[in-house]
Amino acid sequence: MQPRKTDLAHAALQAHRAPLDLRQRRALILCDGKRGLGELSNLLGDDAPALIAQLQREGYLHVEQPAPTVAADAAPAAMARRRSLVAARIYLLDMLALQRNPAAARLHQLLQATREESDTLHALRLALAQLPAMTSDGYVQRVRDRLREVLPESHLAAVLETPLPA
Repeated sequence: MQPRKTDLAHAALQAHRAPLDLRQRRALILCDGKRGLGELSNLLGDDAPALIAQLQREGYLHVEQPAPTVAADAAPAAMARRRSLVAARIYLLDMLALQRNPAAARLHQLLQATREESDTLHALRLALAQLPAMTSDGYVQRVRDRLREVLPESHLAAVLETPLPA
């Protein structure tokens, strides 16, 4: 199952005053028709199936298969959250794409071009260092919190706590 945005979703993402909360907007951004429910669960968290089902019922998403159902006795291990540098990279790429700022576009290109782990870590740190100049403190904190959830623990300090060299 690879959910895709409907025309309603595209319109809602364009109009920043749509009745969507940040989590719903994030889910819509990530539902590009290429990511499956497993990958979306890694990026969005354990409640991704319920969130995807809700957005589908409301007409924001289209899926080829029926909407996922969440059983009360579902094994938590089935949706265990995995930490991944790739997930962190994809998330920050999506968040940079939302910024209407030339600096964000340059950071997006830089992060997208990284191939080596060290380059990716540096680009993530650079983007986080420059994000406060582009958006609100609350938004920056939410991005940092989400990265804290998805980054491998071995990279947390390198990305979130290590200052950039002068």
